[in-house]
Amino acid sequence: MIIKGGTPINRHWVVVLRNASTVIDWGDGLFQDILTGDFSHGTEAEISHTILDNELEQMKRMNQIFHYDANFVYVHPLPEYPHDAID
Repeated sequence: MIIKGGTPINRHWVVVLRNASTVIDWGDGLFQDILTGDFSHGTEAEISHTILDNELEQMKRMNQIFHYDANFVYVHPLPEYPHDAID
């Protein structure tokens, strides 16, 4: 299946926090909210679970993601993490 649109994110990196936010866990305590693109720092203790099929299906119906499969979640374009340019 060819997916038209969306940025593929490894499905294991998409998690639901205890506050019900759906985020990408970029590692080293850096999270990015899938809906807003906002970055935040947190801990593993804040993670409730890896996203489930029924949660992804609901996000897809609400046009919050393009698509998902067993390996990837195809998200709308998100901002890049701001970083300093190398001199």
